[in-house]
Amino acid sequence: MMIKIKTNFFIAVLMFSAISYSNTIFAQNKPAVKSNLPFEMPAVQIPRFKADTLNIVDFGAVPNTEELCTKAINAAITKCSESGGGVVVIPAGLWTTGPIKMKSNVNLHTKNGAFISFTSDLNQYQLIESYFEGNKVLRCESPIMGVGLENIAITGQGIFDGNGSAWRPVKIGKMTAGQWGELVKSGGVLSKDGRIWYPSEGAYIGNEEKDKLPKTPTVENMSPYKQALRPVMVSLVNCKKLLLDGVTFQNSPAWNVNPLMCEHLTLSNLTIRNPWYSQNGDGLDIESCRIGTVTNCRFDVGDDAICIKSGKDKEGRDRGKPTELFVITDCVVYHAHGGFVIGSEMSGGVKNIFVKNLTFNGTDCGLRFKSVRGRGGVVENIWMEDIRMNNIPTDAINFNLYYFEKSIKEDPQTGEVIVDKMPVSETTPAFRNMYFKNIYVNGAKQALKIMGIPEMPVENLQFKNMIIRSDIGIQMNYAGKIDFENIDLRLDKPGIAASISNSQNVKIKSFKATGENQLFWVGGAETKAISLQSTTNKIAFDKVKLEEAVKNQVKIIQ
Repeated sequence: MMIKIKTNFFIAVLMFSAISYSNTIFAQNKPAVKSNLPFEMPAVQIPRFKADTLNIVDFGAVPNTEELCTKAINAAITKCSESGGGVVVIPAGLWTTGPIKMKSNVNLHTKNGAFISFTSDLNQYQLIESYFEGNKVLRCESPIMGVGLENIAITGQGIFDGNGSAWRPVKIGKMTAGQWGELVKSGGVLSKDGRIWYPSEGAYIGNEEKDKLPKTPTVENMSPYKQALRPVMVSLVNCKKLLLDGVTFQNSPAWNVNPLMCEHLTLSNLTIRNPWYSQNGDGLDIESCRIGTVTNCRFDVGDDAICIKSGKDKEGRDRGKPTELFVITDCVVYHAHGGFVIGSEMSGGVKNIFVKNLTFNGTDCGLRFKSVRGRGGVVENIWMEDIRMNNIPTDAINFNLYYFEKSIKEDPQTGEVIVDKMPVSETTPAFRNMYFKNIYVNGAKQALKIMGIPEMPVENLQFKNMIIRSDIGIQMNYAGKIDFENIDLRLDKPGIAASISNSQNVKIKSFKATGENQLFWVGGAETKAISLQSTTNKIAFDKVKLEEAVKNQVKIIQ
């Protein structure tokens, strides 16, 4: 679904930031980090490299053929690292390669016109112990990989293409009839319902008939199903002082760029792309990392774009490594399931993240926060400001603590849900202390939706200075200590501007709405201490509906 755009909407919402690019080989200029952050931010350590330069051509790489350059590229990287470090250059040309294995003290620099295509020959990708979606698993080698490295970089103006179509399943609903027909004719295997295409029998069994897989997986017995074990494209694990600058990463088998348990990351001027239909086609997944910046990057992907994660369920909690101390600024997201996302794998926690000056254009959901009972983990101290969104098919801002669960029955008018309270334990996820300021939305299905859980409501959220045009307004369930100030809500369809259910200590002031047929609705047996104030001189009685059980808990300020 696409949202119609009103040309007379607040012009600032439609303006894309003018951002300059800068590409450097040796990373000698330290990127600016906002000095007045709301938390203490250590200086991000930038990698430094010797000027010594090696060219992959001198190691036998041949461009513009299907001849694999794997040995030549990796030999150049190894020689550079063993010689004390420096720069390995990939010049202009078409290069076909298997997995590239990074080494410490190496800057892999790509020249303008360098196109590095990873081979579709799956025999080049060995099964190894790896990670995916927050857990340690057996997986194929990533096209670009590095473990336990320090002082590394991938820079320049080249393009890395992961040849993801050789790996990925495709859902029928994400293609036209003509595209689907051509895909099916190409070979592969269909799911039993005929709605998912798999590139091979092994990929089909590995996804659809997991009961047929070996009970104790090994490299040997899982080899027939390796096409189901899709790797992330860029896998950097336990690395320190990492720079990714200027290059394009595209068409990944699964997630695109996934730093895991790394420290001191500088990600700048990147273009990260995947087909919109790509399964698990995330853009950037920063997982259990600390101290870093993401600046001036562009995303157009098949799943979430900028994702903050920290491990899944017990394994993530036992790892105990939150993603923390990141500054994310000046980025643009086009197609993606979510523009800026935390979760759902956040069991190790997320804290002290500052996000500023992001633009989402046609992104399914803008700011997306998701988890589920069983994850555990605490997400806290998150700041988001100066966020612009245009043509958002679902929610501008969404909190969903029922991710992966069966759909919960919602009241079609108010959005109210009734959920049984569960005991609080280490498996209970928590979202708290999150601050939203200067949010501008030109078209969304819904402005804000909060779906908390009764035993651990989403808590201490502040929304300030928001102009949002949407079909549906604000709906919140199981939330506490929520403050709204200076809100301008413009509904394209008549309905309730703000609905509050089973929430406590909610303050709404300087609230303006147009297009609504009801300003506020308040209900829910657990609702307490609600304060409502409009920017108009007086709130009309017929614009507010209070359920009988909560009438003495609501204060209307005229």
